Amino acid sequence: MPQDNIQITEVKIANSVLLPEIVSLLNEGHTVTLRLRGFSMRPFLEDGRDKALLTKSVNPKVGDPVLAEIESKHFVLHRIIRIDGENVILRGDGNLGVEYCKLSDVKGAVIGFYRKGREKLDRTDGIKWRTYSWFWMHLYPIRRYLLAFYRRIWLRFFKPL
Repeated sequence: MPQDNIQITEVKIANSVLLPEIVSLLNEGHTVTLRLRGFSMRPFLEDGRDKALLTKSVNPKVGDPVLAEIESKHFVLHRIIRIDGENVILRGDGNLGVEYCKLSDVKGAVIGFYRKGREKLDRTDGIKWRTYSWFWMHLYPIRRYLLAFYRRIWLRFFKPL
């Protein structure tokens, strides 16, 4: 059957409505692919361009990118930078500030990312992601300058796909 006349419609739904439904699916054992919104994971993940493959979070660790509920119906997809008992500190790769939650508020774990329109998954347990993560986390003292360069210079010449 030809599929030339299929029309695809993109619908935007508020995160406060969509993400609790995604958490329900994750709790049922499903994986979910989510198009990323926001700029907090720049410079490597871009708003509207990249996607994250999520599963239910089990035993999160420092360095893991996770979906966490930091306030009622306010979710972020950020990296864990510290776990102190039941308290978790999160920071987006493109952020200088931090957010806080409890371990029970970590709702999803990222298996990998589909970046730059590619169909191949960049797995978070792969050598590429782990190497990038190690360097980026250790560059925190100069991250402010790297992000300023990225926003003010890099994006002017090399717009994201």
